[in-house]
Amino acid sequence: MGDVLTELGLSEDIILAITVYAGFIVIAFWLALVIWTFRDMRARSRDTLAQLGMALLVAVLTVPGLLIYLLLRPRETLGESYERSLEEEALLQEIEEKPKCPGCSQRVQDNWQACPHCHTRLKKPCVRCGNMLELSWQLCPYCATPQTTSYVEPMATPRQPRPASIPEDWQTTRRATSADLGRPTQPVEFVEGDEY
Repeated sequence: MGDVLTELGLSEDIILAITVYAGFIVIAFWLALVIWTFRDMRARSRDTLAQLGMALLVAVLTVPGLLIYLLLRPRETLGESYERSLEEEALLQEIEEKPKCPGCSQRVQDNWQACPHCHTRLKKPCVRCGNMLELSWQLCPYCATPQTTSYVEPMATPRQPRPASIPEDWQTTRRATSADLGRPTQPVEFVEGDEY
């Protein structure tokens, strides 16, 4: 009989240890469900009350609470919602940015002068730089040239490069020439109002 009690005593210790171990696992699982629910709801909503409410629902009801949360949670996370809105905005910009011909409503490109479908004039080239301008523009925003038909581009005058310093032999030649001719070596300045 003593052997049976000893065996029974060992069995009670083993059962107690298994029960404590199973209790820790259940508590850890329950805590993990509550934390996962809170984090998942935080990724799907900015509402703090909804985040805490769903975590409390899972904390009180455990697995049935988790099933209820999975049925009620928003479909997409905030990151997915933001990416979807960016994609929609990009698609709308593509649609809006493509200009249409005012004559036939066909799509045209920004750098076309005329519509290839109905021959409507869309833009005009700048008289100086050739960039495409709106028909109503009177001044080119690229080169600031007035858009008149009588515009004549000014001729560029070639410039001689100025030496950084005048060589000494030129200075002596200039002084000698000026002295020989009886001219002053100092430059002459004209004052406004002087007559010559």
